[in-house]
Amino acid sequence: MRQRDDMTFPFEEYERRLTELRQRMSQRLLDAVVITDPENLMYLTDYQTTGYSFFQCLVVPLEGEPFMITRQLEESNVHARTWVELTRPYPDTGDAIQMLVQSLREFGLANKYIGYERNSYFFPAYHQDYIHTTYTDGKLLDCFGIVEQGRVKKSVHEIEIMQKAARATEAGMRAGYEACQPGVTENEIGAAISAAMFRAGGEPPAVMPYVTSGPRTLIGHATWEGREVKAGEHVFLEVGGCFRRYHTAMMRTVVLDELSPSMEKAQDRMKLALKEVKAAMRPGLTVSDADNLVRNIITDNDVGARLVTRSGYSIGIAFPPSWDEGYIISLKQGESTVLEEGMTFHLIPWMWAVDGDKTCGISDTIRITATGCESFFNFEEEFLSKPVAEAADKAPRKLKLAGDAKGQEDVKGREDKEC
Repeated sequence: MRQRDDMTFPFEEYERRLTELRQRMSQRLLDAVVITDPENLMYLTDYQTTGYSFFQCLVVPLEGEPFMITRQLEESNVHARTWVELTRPYPDTGDAIQMLVQSLREFGLANKYIGYERNSYFFPAYHQDYIHTTYTDGKLLDCFGIVEQGRVKKSVHEIEIMQKAARATEAGMRAGYEACQPGVTENEIGAAISAAMFRAGGEPPAVMPYVTSGPRTLIGHATWEGREVKAGEHVFLEVGGCFRRYHTAMMRTVVLDELSPSMEKAQDRMKLALKEVKAAMRPGLTVSDADNLVRNIITDNDVGARLVTRSGYSIGIAFPPSWDEGYIISLKQGESTVLEEGMTFHLIPWMWAVDGDKTCGISDTIRITATGCESFFNFEEEFLSKPVAEAADKAPRKLKLAGDAKGQEDVKGREDKEC
């Protein structure tokens, strides 16, 4: 390992992560692991690139120096960003799996027990078939999740990075609030949110903001498509701020009118669900218990709405196409995972099909503490009501200010509030 002081975290943090991974490897009787998931590579080494459609991996032996296999272009990221000293790059005309197998033999791992992430999106089936037919002297074993066991609980250093991501989330949402008015397009709202996040120190998120208005809010995971927002409609916003690939996320709803009785009831249901689940979340609670609490409150409504998904998910390191760690832990029925200090979640007690034609949301990103939980945000939860008369008084030039002034009103200095 090459000791350096210019990575995202102190060098000792990476030493700890590697040591704990090797302890889990020893328990699994593995001589080495081949790590291909981009989030896991980032977690272990600080390596990142947008070029992860090409095969790349970190090989961690139980003893000896780890090494990386990358596309030749990406080798510069290894040397510029990480503590890894040994690389074996392959050219675009080369064979990545052949390079991996040759390197396993070169470093004395030809006849060993090798773990690999069988369920990784970035170790596709044809590559797995190839390595199984060429690595014949040793044994290949599925070790999917062996790195995630360390990722699921965030360290003090990771929490600090997520707090920086939260400042970008808040700035983006504030700019989105300002931008929502009759006559603007969803694209303009998305542009205002994005600009504010980046000006507040945020970096490119795994998913750009979700911005939908009126009837388009019923479309799952839709975002801006040029639609013009009309007076009397509502706008659904979901913003995920990012810093050093760590994310925090927030849902909010803007109504360009007075709140209707149905929307007021929906708002109150979601606020109650957040209040109750945050009061209950602490070490020892199961994620199923947390989900049931949220689900029961949201289901008990008379506005025709449903919670059609899980009620939350782990959040932290992410690359496109998603900002969540839900494959590690999700708040859903029948899941027996027990909450532990350091876990972080995006809680999403959102409501689909209010009055049959509206989706709205209020959400929070929290961390589990020794005795309960804390929010990463200091941001009002109520729907923002902007009656038509009030919105009409605001000139379109206001959009130019979104993200410059109010979107950044020094949120960086705010302290996290307790749940």
